[in-house]
Amino acid sequence: MNPPPPKLPAAALPPPPAERLRTALPTLVRWPNLLIMLLCMALVRAGLLLPDAPLRESLLDWRFGALVLAALLVAAAGYIINDYYDVKIDAINRPDRLVVGRVVNRRKAMLAHMLLSGAGVLLAGWLHPVLGAVTLGTALLLWGYSARFKRVALVGNASIATLTAALVLLPELQWQLARHDSHSVVWPYALAAFLLTMVREIVKDVEDMRGDAQHGCRTLPLVWGVARTKWVTGFFLACLALLTVGATARLFVSGHWPLGTWLVLLVLLPMAQLARLLIRADRRRHFHKLSTLCKGIMLAGVLSMLLAGSV
Repeated sequence: MNPPPPKLPAAALPPPPAERLRTALPTLVRWPNLLIMLLCMALVRAGLLLPDAPLRESLLDWRFGALVLAALLVAAAGYIINDYYDVKIDAINRPDRLVVGRVVNRRKAMLAHMLLSGAGVLLAGWLHPVLGAVTLGTALLLWGYSARFKRVALVGNASIATLTAALVLLPELQWQLARHDSHSVVWPYALAAFLLTMVREIVKDVEDMRGDAQHGCRTLPLVWGVARTKWVTGFFLACLALLTVGATARLFVSGHWPLGTWLVLLVLLPMAQLARLLIRADRRRHFHKLSTLCKGIMLAGVLSMLLAGSV
């Protein structure tokens, strides 16, 4: 009679499905990115639109809270549908972050995407039909990006950059619909968000070339090569630098030294470092570092809204 197999220690046993889902869910919906979106919308509202108002009026307004919730629901759904379509590519590019197909069933992932997107669109539409239409367009563009656009050179990059700029403008749109007033200071931030997102998305395409190439994607580095792609990235980075230098010069001339100094130290100098590293980059790890640096510059730009209300 064969002896029973030895029991594995508790640490060697795989976690139960519920525990695996609980730990994988934040990765699936990219909770750090959702927090940055929340911070961005809050600072647009409190720092740019209502800099002199108390927090009770600016951030604790239930209509603004509902808009933020709608945007985050659609964004989380977008991350889920992106992973749904990219199971095979992520198994090559980011195997440690693979959730759909490994922890979450693909059918359940699609259901979660539909429920989150539907809830976000309905909530925004309940606030105002225009907000609902914009949110619906966002959800559809995220679907199109995941299913098709991200595999086409520059089209996918421009889609995500447009959505990032729209996130910055969304509190402004809600304000304009309610008060019939606009704030021009929001638009330079939206343009800067578009340009920096273009830079980061192209850099990510270079980083993900191996998996993209094996599954028929036609991203910019696969169509034009890495060298030419770096020139395109440099073009968008140069446009962003010109925008930031112009804004910084105007701030110093008008005496707004705190914000001008912030932009020089935490935005322009890191952008110069980004340009230097971009010129030298020729390995996957180099482009991963560039992507991380873009995130830092974006966070510094978002936080600068704390000082922009006095401009």
